[in-house]
Amino acid sequence: MIKHILFDLDGTLTNPKEGITKCVQYALRHFGIERDCEELVSFIGPPLKEQFMEYASLSEEEGVKAVEVYRERFAPVGIFENEIYDGIIPMLEKLKKQGKIFALATSKPTVFAEKIVEKYGIKPYLSCIVGSELDGRNTDKAEVIRIVMEKLGATKENTVMVGDREHDVIGARKNGIECIGVSYGYGKNGELEESGALKIAKTPYELLKILSAM
Repeated sequence: MIKHILFDLDGTLTNPKEGITKCVQYALRHFGIERDCEELVSFIGPPLKEQFMEYASLSEEEGVKAVEVYRERFAPVGIFENEIYDGIIPMLEKLKKQGKIFALATSKPTVFAEKIVEKYGIKPYLSCIVGSELDGRNTDKAEVIRIVMEKLGATKENTVMVGDREHDVIGARKNGIECIGVSYGYGKNGELEESGALKIAKTPYELLKILSAM
């Protein structure tokens, strides 16, 4: 029986496409790179520094700078260019009545994640919020999940991760737990299947049915 449910944030509980892609676009311009926002959805989910380095062939020093420039726009503007997916609050409410305990496990800095879940009415449902640090620590999803499980006193047998990218699945597996994928997020075609997601939900309603049966 699953008791603890760990949720990713971006692409799982909220749709951050506008804010993230516009802030990535802003950061890339610092390096003389112009891209349409539609080309930048791959930045939703993974740790930012590593994604900047991979996407734009930046050095580690440049990757750090890219994140710094990204946050120049994200902190005052991009953080709330976001919206909660339809059905998330009803799903949480029904699962809560079943005795499930929720936590947030995100690669996004905790200080930003807390503001987002508060704005969209998600925070009251969360027993624990863990993200990365602004100085670059805890960006690895496996480490974030480990910390959340420790804080909750959760076991491998009674815990599941929910996310939309391979990083969520891989991070879960490294901690000995399964991951339910959500295909309404920003994973590439086949990404969740190939990384080993236990099941995949197309909508929050389908996610509710899967989690209720666990």
